[in-house]
Amino acid sequence: MAIERDAFYSMLGIAMRARALTLGTDAVLGAIASGQAALVLVDAGASENTRKRFRDACAYRGAPLFETAPDRLGASVGKPGRMCAAVSKGPLGEKLMQLAREG
Repeated sequence: MAIERDAFYSMLGIAMRARALTLGTDAVLGAIASGQAALVLVDAGASENTRKRFRDACAYRGAPLFETAPDRLGASVGKPGRMCAAVSKGPLGEKLMQLAREG
């Protein structure tokens, strides 16, 4: 189920400005592999192959994976068309994790 809360997307924009986000497939996979990702986000509009790739990587490394509403991820960080992001560990990561779990 995709995250729908506006508070989550507002906080995601703040995380982008605070440089607590990693964007792009290769960079996000690198953050997962290095253990720097507090949580990983994949846009619901991403292809099934992309979503599977992140599901597998997160399952292997134990990183929490959440799906965002279609096209909301890129819009909330000011970069339309982005399909994945990793949130760095720290206070913003913890707050986003809490908001993501609330839906």
